[in-house]
Amino acid sequence: MIALTKLNGTKFTINAEIIETIEGAPNSTVVALATNNRYNVRESVDEITEKVIEYRRKVNADRKVVNPISGFDRD
Repeated sequence: MIALTKLNGTKFTINAEIIETIEGAPNSTVVALATNNRYNVRESVDEITEKVIEYRRKVNADRKVVNPISGFDRD
C-alpha cells in the first residue's frame, strides 16, 4: 500500500500492485487502477513512481533468493 493525497487534502492509501497507469495532468496526477477506479492526486508521477519502487523494495526485502536452476542436473 502507498499513501497519496486527494486534491481536497484527504490522505488515503491504495494498493500499489493494482496501479495500471499514472498520468500527469495540469495541477494533478491521475492514477488508474485495474479495478477501473481513477483518482486525482496531488503527488507527481515521479513521486508516485518512487513510492511504488520503495514499496516493492520493502515487500521483496525479506524474500529468500531462489536459484532458478538448482535441482537440475546436467548430463
